[in-house]
Amino acid sequence: MWNVRGGGLYACGFAVTFIVLEAGSVVEDVKDIGLLFDGHAATFVLNFIADSFKNTWQAFAWPVFIVEFAPPLGAIGLGLAFMLFPKYLKKPIEAWLFSDEENEDVPDAD
Repeated sequence: MWNVRGGGLYACGFAVTFIVLEAGSVVEDVKDIGLLFDGHAATFVLNFIADSFKNTWQAFAWPVFIVEFAPPLGAIGLGLAFMLFPKYLKKPIEAWLFSDEENEDVPDAD
């Protein structure tokens, strides 16, 4: 999917935003873990699923949060980030994410 869609700044921003939002949801869910022991397991699971869908939609809109954070400078910074990401950060991120794929093609010397 990364190779087909390009895996640019938007995809990385989505992934980071989703992870941060899910981590916050998990912390909140730990507070509600008592629901499982009170016989409200279905409520706990439905709340978890609803939070995950909400986090997904919020992660899709991550550029809006950047622009809202500092209205004129946020938009300028976001534009610069979209221009500079492919030039300076995409290759190191691809090397970090997909370093194992290159090693799979090479047979072991043993």
